[in-house]
Amino acid sequence: MQAAGAVWKLLRGKGGAEPEPKGLTRNDVLSWLKEEEEWKLDFLWTEADRVRHEQVGDEVHLRGLIELSNYCRRDCLYCGIRGSRRIERYRLSELEVEECVRLGVRLGYGTVVLQAGEDPGLSRERITRHVRFIKAETPLAVTLSLGERSDAELAEWREAGADRYLLRHETADMALLRRIHPDCGGERSDRVEFLRKLKRLGYEAGSGVMVGIPGQSYETLANDVLLFHELDLEMVGVGPYLAHPDTPLGRDAASFSLPAGEQVPATDVMTTKVIALTRLVCQNVNIPSTTALATVNTENGRELGLERGANVWMPNLTPVKYRALYDIYPDKACAGDTAEACQACLLRRLASIGRVPGKGPGGQRK
Repeated sequence: MQAAGAVWKLLRGKGGAEPEPKGLTRNDVLSWLKEEEEWKLDFLWTEADRVRHEQVGDEVHLRGLIELSNYCRRDCLYCGIRGSRRIERYRLSELEVEECVRLGVRLGYGTVVLQAGEDPGLSRERITRHVRFIKAETPLAVTLSLGERSDAELAEWREAGADRYLLRHETADMALLRRIHPDCGGERSDRVEFLRKLKRLGYEAGSGVMVGIPGQSYETLANDVLLFHELDLEMVGVGPYLAHPDTPLGRDAASFSLPAGEQVPATDVMTTKVIALTRLVCQNVNIPSTTALATVNTENGRELGLERGANVWMPNLTPVKYRALYDIYPDKACAGDTAEACQACLLRRLASIGRVPGKGPGGQRK
């Protein structure tokens, strides 16, 4: 591939000079997304890992995930907890949330992530109480991932002490987004503007994409990588697209998909290409190696993410009895493991690739 060859020269630098990965253009990113030659991809993985080591070090920050609720008012066409699906619903009690938080402290995590479907039952007041409890009683940073919430809610939670907010924009193709992620009632979803608003409020903002959405092109995915840089994000989450089989997209992906050669595949290799390119374009950003990646590659998906540019893991603190109910996609990796068992496994896996658990909140290095 001629364009990939140009990127090869760019990454190598001239006359032995240091590479300049931030100089990647849209065409360069697009060429790498389409690249299939293993020797060239080996160079991409090595370069992303080098930049990761230089920019954010060898620590892997552990963010304890607490899945507060599987209620959701949205009706996304791929998600197992979509509002119209008839499933058993739950919300953790406030006491259960506090117990999860204390467990995260005992396990040495630096951050807890309060995540849920877009659940109006999780009121502004309740989330404020959670944030204030965590900030008053623990040294943990607080990340919220609660969907598209009101300006008043976001401002109050930030004032209460929330540090970060995570909302994936999923795809830069707005037509595709509206097809798979319908607007709610008369509301018009604009996740990119939402992310800009988070920055204005003083949050560390996190976004990300699903790789391999039926209907996603390589051109759109290249735009996503450059959008991460444009938004000046502190966190970028990249995972393979996984649909629940009991959803419209799970039952009929073919009618959404592009022709062969144009449709991005939802594979571990394609996902780690996006992770690596994100590391090169947004050099000091925090990037998780996701549970979804470990689900499509059960043998070493988590490790591959870390070896190709990622520096965060998000182990689950949710009580095991609720995890099967947070059924966004099936066969989720480690869903049946206790938090303690998961911690022991993660530490072994980190040691096997020469990485160490991070200490403290693990915010973005400036």
